[in-house]
Amino acid sequence: MFGSQTVFLLCITLISCSSGFVTNSHGMAKKPIPNALKTPERHTIEGNRPWRKCKSASSSLRFENLKLHSTNSNSEEDAGIVTVLPVVLPLLLVYISNQWSRSSLYYLVDFKNVGADGLNAAFTAMNQDIGFSEAQYGALASVAFTALFAITSLFAGGLADRYDRKLLTIGSACIWSLATFATAISTDYEQVLAARVLMGLACAFTTSSGYTLIRDLVPKERASLANSMYGSGVYLGGGLSSLSILLDNNIGWRGTCDVIAAYGLFAAALSIFILKKDPKMIEASDVVIDVNVKSDSTKMMQTNVEIEEEEEKKSAFSDVSEILSISSVQWLFAGSFVRFCSGLMIGVWAAPYYKLAFPDDASSYAVINALIVGLCGVTSGLVGGLVADKAASMAEESGWEKNAGRMIVPIVGSTLAIPAWWLTAHASTFDSAMTWLAIEYLVAECWFGPTVAVLQSEVGKKQGGVAQGLFTFTGAIGNLAPSVLGILYGQQMSADVSSSTVLSNLLANGVCAGYLLSAVFFAVSASKQIKGQETLKEA
Repeated sequence: MFGSQTVFLLCITLISCSSGFVTNSHGMAKKPIPNALKTPERHTIEGNRPWRKCKSASSSLRFENLKLHSTNSNSEEDAGIVTVLPVVLPLLLVYISNQWSRSSLYYLVDFKNVGADGLNAAFTAMNQDIGFSEAQYGALASVAFTALFAITSLFAGGLADRYDRKLLTIGSACIWSLATFATAISTDYEQVLAARVLMGLACAFTTSSGYTLIRDLVPKERASLANSMYGSGVYLGGGLSSLSILLDNNIGWRGTCDVIAAYGLFAAALSIFILKKDPKMIEASDVVIDVNVKSDSTKMMQTNVEIEEEEEKKSAFSDVSEILSISSVQWLFAGSFVRFCSGLMIGVWAAPYYKLAFPDDASSYAVINALIVGLCGVTSGLVGGLVADKAASMAEESGWEKNAGRMIVPIVGSTLAIPAWWLTAHASTFDSAMTWLAIEYLVAECWFGPTVAVLQSEVGKKQGGVAQGLFTFTGAIGNLAPSVLGILYGQQMSADVSSSTVLSNLLANGVCAGYLLSAVFFAVSASKQIKGQETLKEA
């Protein structure tokens, strides 16, 4: 049995790994050229939709100067540190809290028979303390969280495009931490359900604000890597969620929720001081200064502001349809949906499966799974980001569409993940199951950063938040997959077949099917991007 000191050291190790990856995985960075001096970039590969014009030439130039100021330094090496670390690190700490809060539930349930250990089981297992079934757990872990998360993510993207993303990030972290506290003091299933819904509402604001801040503050040549660093919060938070089993054994499931909530409030408080200001809010204050100082141009500036407000009203209704009209983005969302389904089925049902299949190795699983998720997941994401950026550069030098080069990474990753997951789901020993699980994470989790980088570059600059909201919504709908698996699991249970065998077959078939379809859809998206480039060349 591991003591509380071991739990503390492992938690600190995982968070230290995140900081180490952020600070040590960057080399020299080219100084970016202001976009105002570049030729306009297209926002779609279709070639039949006009570029969105800047709302105000003066405010656009000021915004680009802000980006240039935030990305320049006295040396090339300093530029890499200054542009990436202050942006990614605080966002990463908040994202770890997001994932830890929402994923810890998977490790605080136990569906074994209570028997003689009833009191101890109630102390460590939420479902046995409060009283809910496998089907209710499936709904609690997926649909309950998704209820407001899916809807809110669409509005959160639009809010991130218009309002202070730093405040949205900090405020949402405080709300989901309070929801975690509420879970800790719940006495029945309905109270846990309500707290879970509130958590879903708050968590929806994280990625739209985070990824668009990274897009605006990090050089484009580092887009995939920076997105992968931020996305590593999924695996670091997942690793801490797995370690929650050890906390659970020492302080119970209620105490574990208290610790998780306290960390979330700490991350939010820290972000107040170290997270950079939202550049568009600085831009807005510059406009006010210009209006006050340049009295001769006040009327013109006021007119520009009115035009901006009118365009924002129109874009709130048209951005979604414009984004979904891009063929490559349609297939990107399709591939992301089935890929989310596979990942969520693993996230929700892997822990219960391993407890059933290898009950004597529950404590070992907590530590090993934390290392696999935290280290292999992060490594896969960072290496995937580096390779995707390199592939994009090589594709561009060869005259190919650079985003098609980035898409090679998720295509190959999903393909290699199929045999790896099949073997871990059908492993006969705990050691072989963990070995193949580590391999699966190494090859599968490289997809997120490159996919987000492609999405952000394919849509208009003022549509990034909405696009990220749609992407988050796609993942939220993917939460239906674990619920469906839970229903099938309950229906197929019988006295003739062990519960671990039933769950093994469902996980193997469902996850592998999702991986296969995602590889196909990502490949179609890449082909659409290449076709769009050829169309532009002919035009």
